[in-house]
Amino acid sequence: MAQLFEVYPDNPQPRVLQQAQKLLAGGGILAVPTDSSYALVCRLDDKATVDRMRRVRQIDEKQLLSLLCRDLSELASYAQVDNRQFRLLKLGTPGPYTFILEATKEVPRRVSHPQRKTIGLRVPDRKGLQLLLELHGAPLLATTLIPPGETAPLNDPDEIRERFGKVIDGVVDAGGCPLEQTTVLDLTPMNTGGDPVVVREGLGSLARLGL
Repeated sequence: MAQLFEVYPDNPQPRVLQQAQKLLAGGGILAVPTDSSYALVCRLDDKATVDRMRRVRQIDEKQLLSLLCRDLSELASYAQVDNRQFRLLKLGTPGPYTFILEATKEVPRRVSHPQRKTIGLRVPDRKGLQLLLELHGAPLLATTLIPPGETAPLNDPDEIRERFGKVIDGVVDAGGCPLEQTTVLDLTPMNTGGDPVVVREGLGSLARLGL
């Protein structure tokens, strides 16, 4: 059964999250609350675990996973960002937005879009997750925790553990979080002077970005 890591949402305990990070470092999959909904996360550089996470969600390689980054400087290591894009990213981070950008060589080919060489990145606004990212020292690969065959993400840590406890390694319980998914924006048209494209309107306000 997956381990349960209970942390305070406003003052997460480093000691508890250090234990959760050890699971990640050893090739584990965690369910974590974000500023949108719960997500499954794992190491970026562990192909076997990434493949296992896809099997848990029952998604194939055509469905993009996203990278959770600590801040804009880390994000810029994994995506090619020009000045226009950076200004937009600055307005929306941290926050419930996923930005599709052209991936750098730091991103393994297996997790970027096979034809377009793009990657979805976000900087979450959630204290426990930010601390976990800091302890891990690198971005985490993530996918929204939507059970196979369903359309809504899970929000209850106990239900997540009950339904997925045998196929994931840990659940971080920091209370509930919103049930909405992130707003997804494709910023790659800006590379050629175009405008960002709204792929999915979710929790993140477009007005915050001036769109």
